[in-house]
Amino acid sequence: MKHTFFIIVLMSVIIGFPSCEIVDNNEDTHIMNKHQAYLPLSEICFLLSEIPITHEQVREVYDAVTASLENGYDEEYTMKNLFSAPGAGVGDKMTKATKGYDVPLSALIEEHIRNIKTTKSSVSMTVDRLGIDGFLCALQDSDIQIYWPFSENHAADKLPIITFDPEDGSDVNIGYRLIDTGDGFRDVEEVVVDEEIAEEYPVWVVNRNSDAEYTSLEMLRREDPEWGEGGGNIIVNPERSIRTRSGTQNTFKTLILKDFTMNRNYDSWFAGASEFFVKVGSVEDFTASTEAELRLYTPSVTDFMIVVRRNQKGKPLPFNAVLVSDWSDQMTHCAFMITEDDGGTVTTWDCKALVRVASKSYGVEISIPFNSRDDVVWRGQIASTWLEKNSAQKAHFGDVDLTFEVVEYD
Repeated sequence: MKHTFFIIVLMSVIIGFPSCEIVDNNEDTHIMNKHQAYLPLSEICFLLSEIPITHEQVREVYDAVTASLENGYDEEYTMKNLFSAPGAGVGDKMTKATKGYDVPLSALIEEHIRNIKTTKSSVSMTVDRLGIDGFLCALQDSDIQIYWPFSENHAADKLPIITFDPEDGSDVNIGYRLIDTGDGFRDVEEVVVDEEIAEEYPVWVVNRNSDAEYTSLEMLRREDPEWGEGGGNIIVNPERSIRTRSGTQNTFKTLILKDFTMNRNYDSWFAGASEFFVKVGSVEDFTASTEAELRLYTPSVTDFMIVVRRNQKGKPLPFNAVLVSDWSDQMTHCAFMITEDDGGTVTTWDCKALVRVASKSYGVEISIPFNSRDDVVWRGQIASTWLEKNSAQKAHFGDVDLTFEVVEYD
C-alpha cells in the first residue's frame, strides 16, 4: 500500500513549545504530572510516517543515537531530548549546545499536530481528547523514544522504515517505508518488518525507554576514575597504607569484572538491547578484631548497569569495572547478583556477606534492590577462595559468561 505526500520545505520555523508545567482546572484537556497520559506506540509511529521527514531529520536522529551509544546506552533518541535538545543522546547534559538543525524533527511534529484537524490523521482523536498543547506535552514527558537498531550498519543518507514495538513479544510487525521520489513528492509504503530487514535497511522503532533514568558504566567512569577504563588496565593506588585497628599490616585485594558476555537476547528485537544490572554486596575495608568492632561496619552495594546490544551477543565485552575496591582477608564471601531489567515494583534480595573475626564466621545482612519483573540471571554468594583460584578465567553464570580478576596489593 502506497500513499503519496507533497513535501513542503519549511524555510523558517518558530518553535514555541508549550510549558508542560502549567495546569488549570480542566483535567480533560491538560496533562497533569500525576496523571501522565498514555500514548499508544502505533499512533506515534503513524504520526512519524505522516510528517515530511528529510535527510536533515535522519541526520538528527543518527546524531542522537550515536551520542547515546558513546554514553553507554542503547541506540535511542528519547522524546524528552527530541523536544528539548535536538540531536542529544541519553546521558548528554541538557545544557549541551545542540548541533543546530534548520528544521528539527520536533518542529515537524508540532507543525503537523497543529494542523491535524485538516488532515484527519489517526492521531486526531487523541489530540482532540488531550488538546494540541496537552498532546505535545504528553509526548515530550512520555517514555517513548526512537530506537535505531544496527545504526552503525547504516549512514544517515537514507530515509528509514518506521515501525513500532507491538509490546507482545512478536518478532514481526508492520512498518512504513519512506521513499523519496526525487520530484518533490514522497511515497509511504506499508511493509512487513523483522530483525533481518533492520540489519540490512535503516529502521526506526518507536518503543519505550527503560534505561535513561540509570547511570551507565561509561558515565560512571567519567564521573569517577576509580571505575577504570574499559579494555585498559586497572590502576590500584600504590600509596595507600592499609592497616588493621590493632596496627598490623593487612593484605587487601581489589575485585574487578574484566569482561561480560551475553549468550542470549532477553527481549524481542523491537524492545532493543538487554540492560543488565550487576550488584555486589560486601563489607569494604573490613579489619575488625572483635565482635564489638564488627558492629561498626556497614555493608555496601556496588550497583551498575551494562547495556548489551543485540549484535554483541556472544562477544566478550571488556569493562574492567571495580566491584570491590578493598577486599580484606577477613571477608570470605560476597553476595553477587545479575538481573536483566524488565521493570515492575522495587523489591529486595535479602542476603549476607560472610566475614571472619577471631576465627569465627559472621553473616553481615545486606538488602540488594531489584525490580519485581526483572529476570534474575544469577544470584548467590561467591567465595574469595574461588575468585582467587579462577582469577582471569571465564566462568558461566546463568546465561552470561564473566571474567573476574583479583588484584592484590599490600
